[in-house]
Amino acid sequence: MRVVLVHNRYRSAAPSGETQVVEREGKALADLGHEVIWFERSSDEIEQWSRAKKAVLPTRLIWSREAHRDLAATLREHRPDVVHVHNTFPLLSASILYACRDARAPVVASIHNKRLICANGAFFRDGTVCHDCADGSSLHGVVHGCYRGSRAASASVVLATSVHRRSWRTLVSAYVFASASQRDLLAGLGLPADRVFVRSHLIPRKQVRKVARGHYVMYAGRLEEAKGVRPLMAGWDRYRSRSGDQALSLVIAGGGELDAEVATWASTRSSVDMVGRVGDERFAELMSGARAILLPSTCEETFGLVVVEAMAAGSPPVAAAHGALAELITPGVNGALFRPGDPEALALAIADVEAHPDQYETYGAQARETYEKQFDPERTMDQLLEIYRYAIEHPIFG
Repeated sequence: MRVVLVHNRYRSAAPSGETQVVEREGKALADLGHEVIWFERSSDEIEQWSRAKKAVLPTRLIWSREAHRDLAATLREHRPDVVHVHNTFPLLSASILYACRDARAPVVASIHNKRLICANGAFFRDGTVCHDCADGSSLHGVVHGCYRGSRAASASVVLATSVHRRSWRTLVSAYVFASASQRDLLAGLGLPADRVFVRSHLIPRKQVRKVARGHYVMYAGRLEEAKGVRPLMAGWDRYRSRSGDQALSLVIAGGGELDAEVATWASTRSSVDMVGRVGDERFAELMSGARAILLPSTCEETFGLVVVEAMAAGSPPVAAAHGALAELITPGVNGALFRPGDPEALALAIADVEAHPDQYETYGAQARETYEKQFDPERTMDQLLEIYRYAIEHPIFG
């Protein structure tokens, strides 16, 4: 099968799970013998633009003449069986859908975030979950300046999605959601139900590392408000204030906009080791040795890559009980859940990890079994190929 992968990479300063997913699946397709043609842009390009070019970026959100022209040329040259569209924001725009229509190339669209209905793409505002735009009326995002705190910038984003909303409904042959919770949260898009599929992201199989459990729990992810970093810090302080000689330590792996704030906090706490962004081997070692992996997200995650990576490593996830995290984890079987955004609930969850090491060891073993049964990489890729075949057999061009 010949597949064109369309993706706008996020800034390299803010590594994205979406890009990681695209890279993994592209490699897996190639390894299976399929021909993969990459059509990408990177948001890093914007930094090199002139001031005048940056000034017209809002118009490119609505229609990128360059992306339309270049993708059309790529489609003419390669004549793919299917085009798999991932992120189009901000440099590609919905113009790529029209290039596919004109080339009669069926489109599969992975809906990685909530951008098509929410200005900031996360259903998250002022430190808490917000569903004001869930019914499809995105004007709330303009009123609240949900994109970068700017009403003008938010208006550009909302206009770009609103203008092409019908095209997203009529120029895509198959939609892929990473979780049922994400599909349900985005029901306001009005996508045709018979073309909607739920399929988990590809998480490569890992050899369970034979390392001794350390005396620590681990947070792995971006250091930003939506990921629950501030409740993590507050919850950790509550836990440590009541813990005794057997208290656990905390390892924080990752980086992001709250780097400085977290570093300042960690520098005054000997129980916290902030390791930053680490290589794959070191990351796997830390994850495999942790008593539990903490996922305190205050936003509703669309999937939860770290949850499944923890399961693949045989480490039990302890997560906020909403969004896809609650869908992935069965409390008392392969992990634990706690009330989202509640430092006290998180502190109690960490105390439970400390108090019941054998129980959490069992959770870890059962988490690995969950990974093998539900997230087997071969099965996941078979599902993707089935979706491709559906799109090819049921093309829709408006």
